[in-house]
Amino acid sequence: MTETHEDPLTAIYRRAEIYEAVYRGRGKDYEAEAAEITALVRERRPDASSLLDVACGPGTHLGHLSGSFERVEGVDLAEDMVRLAAANLPGTPVHQGDMRSFDLGRRFDAVICMFSSIAHLSEAAEVEATLARLAAHTEPGGVIVLEPWYFPERATERHVSSALVTVEGRTIARVSHSLYRDGAHHMDVHYTVASPEEGVEHFIDVHVLAVHRREVYEKAFAAAGCSVEYIPGPGPGLFVGVAGGPA
Repeated sequence: MTETHEDPLTAIYRRAEIYEAVYRGRGKDYEAEAAEITALVRERRPDASSLLDVACGPGTHLGHLSGSFERVEGVDLAEDMVRLAAANLPGTPVHQGDMRSFDLGRRFDAVICMFSSIAHLSEAAEVEATLARLAAHTEPGGVIVLEPWYFPERATERHVSSALVTVEGRTIARVSHSLYRDGAHHMDVHYTVASPEEGVEHFIDVHVLAVHRREVYEKAFAAAGCSVEYIPGPGPGLFVGVAGGPA
């Protein structure tokens, strides 16, 4: 048995296969989410043919969305996520970049940012910078779909979650504890990973997920020149914006 200690802020994003296996094993329904994204985009831009997924992770949403859009691309900050997404989606361009500053030099009919990835940005100014980048990559009249994190009125003070999955011969236990303080959820996540070939290892991940007010997101959409509506859901819900619409 071995125990490894990696940079806790980036540990899971350096382990893309483990990240993918955990959410696949937990039954995250990427296909249904992709269908919802497609419907939201088509309602606002029926002829949409291109889509960019920002913070695309291992490309699981993109894999489903590629059947609905002629051209799809992805962007992610983590080098290992970009590597795995490119391997999972041969022929699909996947770029390494920071959502606050990336520039691909082209626009898309739809731009999405899912899985509350934007909650890793602690300051409202960073949220505005990100929306400016999303809008800069969206065609006029194109659609932006953004999944936020929970708003303050829905923020739980303390929470524990767990999962045990076995995927392709590898067993992974994930246990997390989150605490709400200073306007953010501070989440400690412990992973124990076991496989016949590699034995057992343990590593710790730490997430700080900013709990922004709804108005922070709406202001960022407006500053980027987009109209926006909020669609509540069983999770954090979704913001859907249209580029070039009224502020």
